[in-house]
Amino acid sequence: MQSIRESKALSINGFLALLGFLALLGGGIYLLVTNAMAMDVNHPDPFAIITPVAVLIGSLFLTGGFFIVQPNEAKVLVFFGRYIGSVRTAGFFWANPFAARQTVSLRVRNFNSDTLKVNDARGNPIEIATVVVWRVTDSARALFDVDKYTGFVAIQTETAIRHVATQYPYDPHDDEVSLRGDTDVVSKALRDEIQERLEVAGVEVIEARLSHLAYATEIAQAMLRRQQAQAIVAARREIVEGAVGMVKMGIEQLSEYGVVELDNDRKAMMVNNLLVALVADHEAQPVINTGTVY
Repeated sequence: MQSIRESKALSINGFLALLGFLALLGGGIYLLVTNAMAMDVNHPDPFAIITPVAVLIGSLFLTGGFFIVQPNEAKVLVFFGRYIGSVRTAGFFWANPFAARQTVSLRVRNFNSDTLKVNDARGNPIEIATVVVWRVTDSARALFDVDKYTGFVAIQTETAIRHVATQYPYDPHDDEVSLRGDTDVVSKALRDEIQERLEVAGVEVIEARLSHLAYATEIAQAMLRRQQAQAIVAARREIVEGAVGMVKMGIEQLSEYGVVELDNDRKAMMVNNLLVALVADHEAQPVINTGTVY
């Protein structure tokens, strides 16, 4: 396939070209009137009429070369099937009147992908979608190297999403990169993947972010219970670690200040009571020993 790169088209300021066109048109009319008045009726000269008429017709053909370029827009010029350049500067211009002109927007665009169902790195089915911010940087490649570059962006973006989603698990495990826990890393990987695929179309990917991420419906409830269990275990671990530290500190301070002397059995009983009180789900209800009643 012949790869085409954008180049600058040969064009001139439209207002200068308009002045030249008006001068040519006025000259043609002047010649036509002058030659008609000076023509000998008995011996007419056909070239005296044909020449100014040809000038007028030619000037009318030249009007087809005028065009306007809006801001953040490019006009791609094609002359009999050959690309002759693009005009990216906003303004009023004149170029080859026989060249076909196509408009390519250079503005920043958003693409919202559909929600796709894919498998993550562990084989779990997930739902994922993304928002891609992109723009055309090479108008020639966008028109001639791919067929309908907007559709090309959509298809290649969805392909990149499927590929990136299979490289990371949904939830982190042992400090590994995950889709849910490392959105910046995943977004950069997704942007690089899409950019590599869209390079052939002359498209720049400005940003790519996940807009939707969830477990598939068929396993969502099971995974929710799993996440809840993991959260409970993590919370219990923190509670136990804190309770052990508090018990240790309490025993050390009792011994340091000489409040009470505790043997090993009493220490064991005290540790047991404190741990039960600190780790239990409900508030402790202490039993006060007031002595023996006879």
